[in-house]
Amino acid sequence: MSPENYLIKSNANAKYQKPLQDKVAIVTGSTYGIGFAIARRLAQDGAHVLICSRKTENVDKAVQQLKEEGLSISGIQCHVGNEKDREKLCATALVTYGKIDILICNAAVNPFVGPLFETTEEVWKKVFHVNVISTFLLIKLVVPHIQKQGRGSIIICSSFSGYMPHPYIGPYSITKTALLGLTNMLAQALRFMNIRVNSLALGLINTSFSKVIKQIPEMKSKLIPLGVYRFGEPEECAGIASFLCSEDASYINGENIGVTGGVLGRL
Repeated sequence: MSPENYLIKSNANAKYQKPLQDKVAIVTGSTYGIGFAIARRLAQDGAHVLICSRKTENVDKAVQQLKEEGLSISGIQCHVGNEKDREKLCATALVTYGKIDILICNAAVNPFVGPLFETTEEVWKKVFHVNVISTFLLIKLVVPHIQKQGRGSIIICSSFSGYMPHPYIGPYSITKTALLGLTNMLAQALRFMNIRVNSLALGLINTSFSKVIKQIPEMKSKLIPLGVYRFGEPEECAGIASFLCSEDASYINGENIGVTGGVLGRL
């Protein structure tokens, strides 16, 4: 089908179905906060969503809540830093729904907050393994299955701290910088497969992580000069994620999109 005919067909069907109708999405780190909000929005927009987390009890609670909202949700315990867990996650999506169209890489860790030169080798290894290396390996695992659908979308959740690193969250910030580069590289590698890769450079959002930031004097003193007038809500990150997975964003690829309330204003 030519691009012109595809767009005509897509536009003609738009009024009859939700933007992500019957798409299958995996969302990591999705039992609370930003990941949970994104999973909910994808499901509200018609997708079947597989959520995951390191703790089974968190998965069960989130699945129950979203199912009570009438959404098509399933869940599985998964530590993305574990190879067998990644394989199990992918296999569960295929067994449950028969395909994969969308992957949202939101899971991340930040085991240390404090002065940069108090960080240890173990901290750097853990943060890079989970936030960067495991993100790439999960994408590598899922890509062949998205490719079978003829088109698909991958979103990597990065952070404004990838552009504006702070020494009190040094290792975390640098992994987020790496994810910005990974997004661009993957977009180039996968564009001929019709798989788009974009990232969200998320700002200061009301999550458990931001609560820690608020308690650090050295971090708190930076917020007003940065132009922070309020923290965002997880739901304010969800709409852009759903949009990027939809055909309305079919020509958006390799972009690192700031969701920061104006903190990351760029020309």
